[in-house]
Amino acid sequence: MRSELPPLIDEANLGDYLDDRLPGNGPFSIERHLAGHSIETFRMRRSGNTWILRRPPRGAFLPSAHDVGREHTVLNGLAGTPVRAPKPLLMCEDEGVIGAPFYVMEHVDGVVIRSELPEAFGAPDRRRIGVELVDALVELHSVDPEACGLASFGKPHGYLRRQLRRWTGQLELTLPLTRPLPDLERAGEWLRGNLPESGAHTIVHGDYKLDNVAFATNPPARLVAIFDWEMATLGDPLADLGWMISFWREAGDPPDDVFAELNRVTTMPGFSRRADLIARYERATGRDAGGLVWYEVLAIWKLAILLEGSYARHLAGATDDPFFAEMEHRVPALARRAVDLAERG
Repeated sequence: MRSELPPLIDEANLGDYLDDRLPGNGPFSIERHLAGHSIETFRMRRSGNTWILRRPPRGAFLPSAHDVGREHTVLNGLAGTPVRAPKPLLMCEDEGVIGAPFYVMEHVDGVVIRSELPEAFGAPDRRRIGVELVDALVELHSVDPEACGLASFGKPHGYLRRQLRRWTGQLELTLPLTRPLPDLERAGEWLRGNLPESGAHTIVHGDYKLDNVAFATNPPARLVAIFDWEMATLGDPLADLGWMISFWREAGDPPDDVFAELNRVTTMPGFSRRADLIARYERATGRDAGGLVWYEVLAIWKLAILLEGSYARHLAGATDDPFFAEMEHRVPALARRAVDLAERG
């Protein structure tokens, strides 16, 4: 039986630490945000102010996928650019405060679209959601890393090869803790055997998709913030496009898709099709996305490995998030999807 887990936040210690670092008086009201699964997120309030705190999850088997220090660094660099990202306020690396490093950023008022469309949004907003998602990605990929102090944020040359090596290593660390996944290994072999040549590098988000952005609460649909930057680096921008497209469902997709319920909103009439989003990105950037299937397979393969790491945490009793128990079946289904896409592509 799983033992009682300690709290993710020591509220007394945190309050003492933040008391003279954030405005207002009195105790902080702290509420855990349960929609995210990679990094633990909390909403803090005091004296009419609201902030967001981010810390790694307990027992992370894949540290590179939960790096709050990395996320803080990239947000700091992007603060003076047109990129629609929240502004960071402070970083604390002293694990004695709450038991892990953490950072605090501004709260952005907006709505994250997952399985339902906000009531205020009408038919014209459906196409605008896809347009805004692509345009915000184009803005990110247009930023000069050197101009915003992020030129040394990653090693862009050999990015795709390093991605394969890094995530293969993560898989090798995880499988002894879970179960064999032959389809996931087959997908990795296909990726290594069909490695494309990358074009010019940009800042890449690493987890760019519809439910990692927020839209203004009132129409017309307007993307106001991009969240979850812990996997950002310098590399091939088509990796972001492939990741975004792999999560974008459209009418006619198989009903048993792994995350069909989560992403069903974009299957409604009036939403852009994947081909439309890809074409808009190509027109705006001048990049040829003709070989995007490889990047889509990469996205699905990486996601499966990341979630298998979370399943390992579940098996070890290191998380109380019920979502991760579902990975027993969802990760093998993702692995099969990656193999099917590779064979069709």
